[in-house]
Amino acid sequence: MSDKRFVDTNILVYAHDASAGVKHKRSLQLIETLWSEGSGALSTQVLQELCVCLRKKVDPPCSLDEIRQLIRDYMSWLVVVNTPELIIQALDLEYRFKISFWDALILQAAQHCGAKIVYSEDLAAGQKYGAIQVINPLIAP
Repeated sequence: MSDKRFVDTNILVYAHDASAGVKHKRSLQLIETLWSEGSGALSTQVLQELCVCLRKKVDPPCSLDEIRQLIRDYMSWLVVVNTPELIIQALDLEYRFKISFWDALILQAAQHCGAKIVYSEDLAAGQKYGAIQVINPLIAP
């Protein structure tokens, strides 16, 4: 059984956006825990979205050098490469669960690496998608 826990883009963005207040604090705490445990997982989709968000959606935007280093750092996590086969499988999840394709691709990547938990603000907190449980770490316990 995998101890990997998959992190959606929004959680990573908050972890690196000091202006996000409580969301920054909670996301950063989670990311630090995943680092110390060695249990973090993400996908090429998450890394791509992170690059865009840190350049376009945070104020001040991160420099290209900062983003390059972050991507290099996250390469030590389990990174799922979205292959054509995973994309086809995500289409099935999109249809089965009536969710967006992009959310289905996140779930497919999590399923592919054996993660049982996806940390996300976008997917419905507490929702189960097959064997995967969504947890919103930004909501107070």
